[in-house]
Amino acid sequence: MLLCIDIGNTNIMLGLYNGDELGPRWRLSTDHERMPDEFAMQLLGLLNYAGVAREAIQGVAMASGVPILTSRWSEVCQNYLGRQPLVVTARIQTGIRILYDNPDAVGADRIVDAVAAYHRYGGPLCIVDFGTATTFEAITAAGEYLGGAIAPGIGIAADALSQRAAKLPKVDIARPPSVIGRNTVHSMQSGLLFGYVGLVEGMVARFKAELGSQTKVIGTGGLAPTIARETSVIEIIAPWLTLDGLRLLYEMNQP
Repeated sequence: MLLCIDIGNTNIMLGLYNGDELGPRWRLSTDHERMPDEFAMQLLGLLNYAGVAREAIQGVAMASGVPILTSRWSEVCQNYLGRQPLVVTARIQTGIRILYDNPDAVGADRIVDAVAAYHRYGGPLCIVDFGTATTFEAITAAGEYLGGAIAPGIGIAADALSQRAAKLPKVDIARPPSVIGRNTVHSMQSGLLFGYVGLVEGMVARFKAELGSQTKVIGTGGLAPTIARETSVIEIIAPWLTLDGLRLLYEMNQP
């Protein structure tokens, strides 16, 4: 089995593949203070709950946007699974051309999403990832990663409102009864949800103006379904895009 690990600023996503079939998957909170042994106890507990022996893990692929945790999870894999993980960077075999000014500056999650989406859907593509940041990725019909755009995530925006405005509470990201809020909570929810829908629609239109009208739009990340319900510009929801990309990259980089 292949263990895929996606380390983000907010969550750590884990998934087990048996061949190309995704089996158990888990989402953990990203804790910058947690040590390798603590992460290992979490991982081994999850494997035990799923009835998977550690010896069944034959390989590990990892994408990380948190450098301090990259080394800690690598240690977990080496010490507790006996496996050296494939750590995604622009320098490994990806099957796409990265045309960013500095390829090494492209986040591992952005590379992984691009590889998975192009492999599954072809191009041109605009990938919208609703994570800690809301990112937009552009991939051409020829499989060239052009770059993209990075905006604050909707969760960051919600936190900023409650932290920087004394009379505004922290609210859940949810659809209010109407666009015109009749109280503070609904007004905030309207601004956050429909404001980000407007952001996505505007950015997608601009990406299509450069990539072409046939550009497919893929949504991924935890809030993708919430945003997609409010707009028709997101054509495909791919919740496990990053895990699928990690599996593909692991296979590409085997001797």
